[in-house]
Order: sequence, then C-alpha cells, then structure tokens
Amino acid sequence: MQESGVPQFGSDAWFLDASPWYDLMLRSAPIFFEKGSSTWNVFSYKDVERVLTQFSIFSSEFGGYEEAGSQREHSSDEATIMGSMLTTDPPLHTKLRNIVSRSFTPISISLLELRIREIASGLLNAVDASSFDFVTDFSDPLPVTVIAEMLGIPAKDRKKFKKWSDNEIGSSEESPLNRRRTHVELARYFSKIIEERKKNPSDDLISSIVTSKVDGMKLTDSEAVSFCILLLIAGNETTTNLLGSAVRLFARYHSLEELHERPSMIPSAVEEVLRFSSPVRGMFRVAIKDAEISGKQVHAGDSMMAWIGSANRDGSKFTEPQKFDIERKPNPHIAFGHGIHMCLGAPLARLESQVAIGLLAENYRNVELRVKEESLVPIRNVAIGGVRHLPVRFGA
Repeated sequence: MQESGVPQFGSDAWFLDASPWYDLMLRSAPIFFEKGSSTWNVFSYKDVERVLTQFSIFSSEFGGYEEAGSQREHSSDEATIMGSMLTTDPPLHTKLRNIVSRSFTPISISLLELRIREIASGLLNAVDASSFDFVTDFSDPLPVTVIAEMLGIPAKDRKKFKKWSDNEIGSSEESPLNRRRTHVELARYFSKIIEERKKNPSDDLISSIVTSKVDGMKLTDSEAVSFCILLLIAGNETTTNLLGSAVRLFARYHSLEELHERPSMIPSAVEEVLRFSSPVRGMFRVAIKDAEISGKQVHAGDSMMAWIGSANRDGSKFTEPQKFDIERKPNPHIAFGHGIHMCLGAPLARLESQVAIGLLAENYRNVELRVKEESLVPIRNVAIGGVRHLPVRFGA
C-alpha cells in the first residue's frame, strides 16, 4: 500500500522515519496479512498490546528453543540469541529473567547514576561541541561502557563491544561473511569469560548467569553465551538509538532551550521521544492457537508482527499523536514492550537517557544537525531504528 509523500516500506526514507507509514497503516489497514511470509501485521494500540501480552496465544517461542536441562549442546561458535528470554514464554522465561532481574530493578539501577554521569561527562568533555558525531562520540560509547561494566568486561576490551553489538543486530556495514566471523569472535570471547567466572565468580552479571540454576540445573555454556549476547545488545542498542532520536527531534522542534530553562521536564521529554520515535519499531510473535483479532481469523502457526512504533501513534490512545509534546501527560506508550516481555533494561535506558540529556540541557541551549536529515544513513533493520552517524552542533 502506497500513498503520495509516504516513504516506501524498506526504503532509506522509511528507515529514517517510518512514522508517515504508521499513520497510513493506522488509517487504511490497521491489520493485514502478508501471504508470502504468512505474517499478520498489527498496527493499532489495542491489537499490539494484546499480541504482546497474551503469550498463551501469541508466543515468543518463534526460535524453537529447547528447555534448559535438555541435552542440547552447541559449540560456542554456534551460539545465538535463541533460547534466551526473547524467545521463551513462562515458566522458563520467568526463571531466565529472574537470573539477572535484581540487577535491573529501579533501585539497583539508581545506584549507577553517579557512574553514568561520570562516563557521560567524560565523553562530552572530550569533544568539540560545535562539530562532532553524536553517535560515534557519545551515544555509542555511553551505554556500551555501562553494560560492559555491569557484565564485568575488562576495560581494555570494551572498544570491541560496539562492533560486536552492531554485528549481532545486522546493522554493521560488514559483509555477511565478516559478520559471521565477528559473531564467532564474540561467542568465543564470552566463552572464555564464562570459563573464568566459573572458577572465580565475582559481583557481576556474567557471574550471576554462570552460577544460577534453572529447574535445579545450571545453564549450558551455549545458553550462557546466548544470555550474555542478549544483555550486550539489549543493554546498549536501544539507548544508543533513543539518544540519537532525541537529538534529531530536539534539533527539529527546537526543544533543547526549553529543557535548559526547565530541566524538570527532562523525564517527560525522554518518555515523549520513546513514544514519538520508538527505538524498537516492532516485535515478532507466532500464533500457537487459532484466534480472532479485530475481526480477522488468525491461525496457529501464523507469524505476527506487532508494530510498537505504530501503536504509540494511535489517535485512539493519544491526543494529537503526530505532535511532539515534551510535556505530554499521561503518556502510556509501549516503547519498551508490554506484559511479561517488557524490556528488563527499561530503568537503565531511562536513567542513561535522563542523565545524558540532562548534561546536554545543562550545558547547551540549542542543537542543530550539520547535514540535512534526509542525508543521514539509517541502520537498515526493520525492528530497530537508528542512524549510523549524527553530525551535530551544540550551542550555548
């Protein structure tokens, strides 16, 4: 379906800003079936919320996991994210999530605020505010440094982590063969760290993963590697893209001066960026039972794509959804998902973003892009939105 002025699905313009397409689909086809892929696409808030919540009908087990404790063993070279919290449902999902959940509670995360501020301040002090790449110099290294420290990764190895993370979500510019080699490199790296933590556990997330048990049994090495890869990706990609989107929007709508004058608005501004330009565009599910959704018959085995970015612009849920309003209240967006699979790292992403934007607003009154928005190079990932580089200029 196409309309004048709406970017074609999969085009660079779409990857840079899918919101006109969301608006079109909400008006004309809020739920439709793609025969070629046997996939239902759902766009309205109520349908997306339902697909993400009702795991007994719309399952996350599209990866075909096998239960922990089965005799499944893969070499670390073959480790993938499958079998992780992303692709399991309760009760296994709950048990896997509990392994690290204590490290991601709002109270636990709040203890990191001073360290996050220290890292962010150091990054800002190292650049020329009048001309730098916000992604490369700030929004990439901030969250990856934080999650690497939480995992317990030696400081000397942290520069490798962003390359590995980009590779895992398919956003790197490497060839498929080189991406495969990089994946093997990451899996081998985590395997070595895991072996070390088995012998000498410490107070970090990797130690929690290797020492915890699910149904009385420890995770296999490949499951532990998968868990580490998931935390690496989830712990930095969303925040990197959230911060990039925030700066793009602040430049477009001249919001930074208002935040400079009224820093108390920063938390609501972060929530509005999450709603208006959701870092995660959509999430996959698979129907495991026949069901009806908005008058359409879904059959067991059909794939589901729940478009979170579209749900967050649904006029039946949000007043003036096309308006970027940093004072919006209430703001019941579902940018971090919904239900039992709601993003475990949401408190961390929020805190990192509030600290980072707070520092920007404290030091500067305005920001502008040094290139036209349409010339930015997007990450070509359907589910995750962001740009590779963001040349900016901050001014006092």
